[in-house]
Amino acid sequence: MDKTIRKYMDFDEMKADEHRYWQSRPAHERVAAVSELTEEGYKLKGFKPDAFRLQRTLVHFERAPWRPPPASITEGQGQAVLPKHPRRPPS
Repeated sequence: MDKTIRKYMDFDEMKADEHRYWQSRPAHERVAAVSELTEEGYKLKGFKPDAFRLQRTLVHFERAPWRPPPASITEGQGQAVLPKHPRRPPS
């Protein structure tokens, strides 16, 4: 844990540094921090800890129907042979 004390002269500079910090953290750590803050916010409002779950499904994903892979992928000696796509020229 970094226990460095930083002094900022500008609010925007502080927010930019905070943004850089959170962008440097892995996704699972950011999600855990959001979850912790959400739980604490609900506790401040008087909700019980067992109420921290979704009451309904927010998004439904439809799975595409299964179909066998094309022959160009399955031919060869157990290795995938994918068609080559032209690369974009560097911009």
